[in-house]
Amino acid sequence: MVEETSTFRLINKRIFLGQRRRSADGSVEIRLERASSLLPAAGQWAVEQLKENKVPGDLGLVLKSRAKHHAIAAPLVKPFVFQDEPLVVQYEVNFQDGIDCGGAYIKLLSDTGSLNLEQFHDRTPYTIMFGPDKCGEDYKLHFIFRHKNPLNKDMEEKHAKRADVDLKKFYTDKKTHLYTLVLNPDNSYEMFIDQSSVSRGSLLQDVVPPVNPPKEIDDPHDSKPDDWDERAKIPDPEAEKPDDWDEDAPAKVEDPDAVKPEGWLDDELEFVADPTAEKPEDWDEEMDGEWEAPQIPNPACETAPGCGEWKRPMINNPQYKGKWKAPLVDNSNYQGVWKPRKIQNPDYFEDLQPFRMTPFKALGLELWSMTSDIYFDNFIVTSRKEVADRWASDSWGLKKLVASANEPGILAQLTMAAEERPWLWVIYILTVGLPIGLAVLFFIHHNQCSVKATEGEMEDNEEGGEDNLEGGDEGEEEEEEEEENKSSERTLEEEDGVRAACSSA
Repeated sequence: MVEETSTFRLINKRIFLGQRRRSADGSVEIRLERASSLLPAAGQWAVEQLKENKVPGDLGLVLKSRAKHHAIAAPLVKPFVFQDEPLVVQYEVNFQDGIDCGGAYIKLLSDTGSLNLEQFHDRTPYTIMFGPDKCGEDYKLHFIFRHKNPLNKDMEEKHAKRADVDLKKFYTDKKTHLYTLVLNPDNSYEMFIDQSSVSRGSLLQDVVPPVNPPKEIDDPHDSKPDDWDERAKIPDPEAEKPDDWDEDAPAKVEDPDAVKPEGWLDDELEFVADPTAEKPEDWDEEMDGEWEAPQIPNPACETAPGCGEWKRPMINNPQYKGKWKAPLVDNSNYQGVWKPRKIQNPDYFEDLQPFRMTPFKALGLELWSMTSDIYFDNFIVTSRKEVADRWASDSWGLKKLVASANEPGILAQLTMAAEERPWLWVIYILTVGLPIGLAVLFFIHHNQCSVKATEGEMEDNEEGGEDNLEGGDEGEEEEEEEEENKSSERTLEEEDGVRAACSSA
């Protein structure tokens, strides 16, 4: 079944999903081809705009069904052959509703000679699988390639090491993210998200299981001798148990210093029959037995330290030593941990160019997800990183600009964060309120100092004026002069104290 769902412009004639046709201006266009599925339930696809941060006129491929398998694929313009040029694979993903459990990875379908995209399904051979995958709290970025064993021709999946960064935000922020894989002829690889490197390594050293098996393996027919001694320490054969070692002494004994609390009710039971209980009317003593009132805590014991027979509490026995064991000493017959001898690995081979993988001729999405509305766009397969970057600038870059323009301001972001984490309000109040409070206190203190200084200057001026007016009057009594001098000295001391306090402030 073929249906036209969207049109995309190709770059370098080595791009992505669909059948090509040449338009009037000489560019190459494609249309998506929906693959039939051999799985029990085929999920639905659609071509739609983003739910949020839409770019006018821009459409993407959207996975629409929950809890169903989806399969869609299209041929490349020509097969990609791994020789002397790098491989660059890039595309966009937006988990518009988040993601519970499911993947958004692509498969580069092997050029096997029998590839039929109308029969694309989960068992269709692929060369590389790349992209995000998540289930529960396990966030992954897959890079898996299938390597052919040169001896038996079997294909084995090799998994690159996990990304070096926390991937959670790329699954939860509902933004469009750009995933890029660069694979080089020198067997190095690097993965990018939003054009930032998140993992790099070597096909020879950083994949599991390794491409090349070990030269030597454990001999499967070797076995440990019966007299092999792996004990590094053994009980001292010459040690003897001391004569005063009592293995039968109990670990706990009664506290000899304990005294029964005053007021202990020896003759009272801890629990007594409930005097208010009544036998049910339908109680049949022949069938149910003799009826007994339920037990309740003895009311007489509520104010007493205890009821019933008093017993001394138990404490650790200072004489307790436990079962005697001989101390450990070095084993003179110790031979180390036994290991089987090594033999040549009959399945050994050495492939120093794992980059030379099986050529691929199509790109497909074969996915299962518990979340719908996963958005895909702008797939590209090329040999030049700068071409992929230019493609991203003209496509993903526009989406990024629109998303940035639509982001809320800093106050709105802080408010939304506090709504999710109410304890942030305390931090906001302390961060903003504390500096304001300190500034207010400083302002009040500064004003008080200014007022006091002004008052002191006015008093000095008044005293100076009076001295000028009364300078000729020498008929003042000595007692009044002494009193004024004392008052002036106290005033100067107070002003000096104010100035010192204001200076220190």
